[in-house]
Amino acid sequence: MTPRREMTMNALASKLMDRGFAAVFVAGMLSVLCVTTLTSGRTDQPRNSERMQSVKHLTDFPVIEFRRYTIREGERQHFAQYFESYFPEAFEQLGAIALGHFFERNNQVAFTWMRAFHSMDDRAKINALFYYGPLWREHARTLNTLMVDSDNVLLLRPLSPERGVNVLPAVDPVTEPNGAQGVVVAEIFAIKPNAVESFARAAEATFADYRNAGMREAGVLVTLDAQNNFPQLPIRTDGSYLVWLGIASDDKKRETAFAPLVERSSKSLFATDLLRAEPEIVILDPTKRSRLRWIADDLK
Repeated sequence: MTPRREMTMNALASKLMDRGFAAVFVAGMLSVLCVTTLTSGRTDQPRNSERMQSVKHLTDFPVIEFRRYTIREGERQHFAQYFESYFPEAFEQLGAIALGHFFERNNQVAFTWMRAFHSMDDRAKINALFYYGPLWREHARTLNTLMVDSDNVLLLRPLSPERGVNVLPAVDPVTEPNGAQGVVVAEIFAIKPNAVESFARAAEATFADYRNAGMREAGVLVTLDAQNNFPQLPIRTDGSYLVWLGIASDDKKRETAFAPLVERSSKSLFATDLLRAEPEIVILDPTKRSRLRWIADDLK
């Protein structure tokens, strides 16, 4: 600022002060301070219903990848830290969504996650944008070094529109300081050719029993019969599958209410002669930032 300009500004300030603007200014500042004092002490957080409103635009993701990675021994925690630090928001910005990410309970080298798209066309476009984009180019070497295998992928769709996986709000680092809670269970059924609908009908009573036992159904998904339009990422082609997803509040609920039902139902469902193998039960512990987790009833 030039000396002449500085003098002009000083003169203007003096006139404003002389005309009473000083009083107005002080009164305004006091008002701001009062409002700040009243609001800074508030501890109430957004209600769960309000949090659900924040994700109401994140709907209609019927193309779902159920991805089960094998990680180098002893490196799974590190892989999850890298994954959750860099990638969930990147997918969301591109128009996809990371529905949830987990450690498999009984396989210490397994990291499982689900990614969803609005359509198969979106799957091809978004994967191309991501894997040929700057973020993956920066971190690919680190992540690839930690992975042994990433080809165990089921391409799925909801059994019906209302049985898809809802997008839950992201983990709130303030109100959920301990990260995602609960236990997620995936029951995977390998179904004989042309038997998906028949098996789904046969299994519906079992799924109702799971819900009545206190398991929160998170989705019923079946194989999406579509050509892989991003062949750089393989998907399984070994037959049709149905995946039932449920969430328990804790291990006690899962063990006392759900596990006995699974043991009985697995035998009866296999006896339908509609399955190629006995059902596989995968217990999934949500990693810290997994959207799919156990949260309050009015936020399910």
